Amino acid sequence: MAITQVLTDAFIQDCLDGAQNLGSGGNTLKIALYTSSASLGATTATYSNSNEVSGTGYTAGGATLSSQAVAYDSSNQVAYFDAADPSWSSATITARGALIYNNTKSNASIAVLDFGSDYSSSNGTFQVQLPSAAYNTALIRIS
Repeated sequence: MAITQVLTDAFIQDCLDGAQNLGSGGNTLKIALYTSSASLGATTATYSNSNEVSGTGYTAGGATLSSQAVAYDSSNQVAYFDAADPSWSSATITARGALIYNNTKSNASIAVLDFGSDYSSSNGTFQVQLPSAAYNTALIRIS
C-alpha cells in the first residue's frame, strides 16, 4: 500500500467544472487520517473509511476544516487555499497520511497528504500542520 501526496484527479476536474467551493462560506471540507496500510493517490475519487485511523479521540470521517479561505496573489497569478490546522485532542492514534475531501459534494476527494512516516499521539493532541498560506507555500495552489 502507498500514500502519494497529490491534488486528486477528481479535484482537478471539479475545478474546471466549477463543482468545488473552498472559500469561506463555501462547502464543508473535512480531513480524515489514514494508516500506512492505506492506498491513496491521484485516482482516489472519494472519502472511504478503508484503513482510516481508529482510536481514542478520533471519529471516522475526520475533522471539519475551519477558517477556510481562498486568496489570489495577482503579482504571481496564483490562487491558493488555507484553513486552520486541524487537531484531535486527547487522542491515542497513529497516522501516516490524510485525505482532504468535500463533505458537501458527496465526499469528493481534494488532496492526499503523505506525512512521510507514521506519527502518533498517546492521550495527547494530534495536529496536522498545514503549510503557510502564500502563493508559493500553500497546500493547494493553482496558477
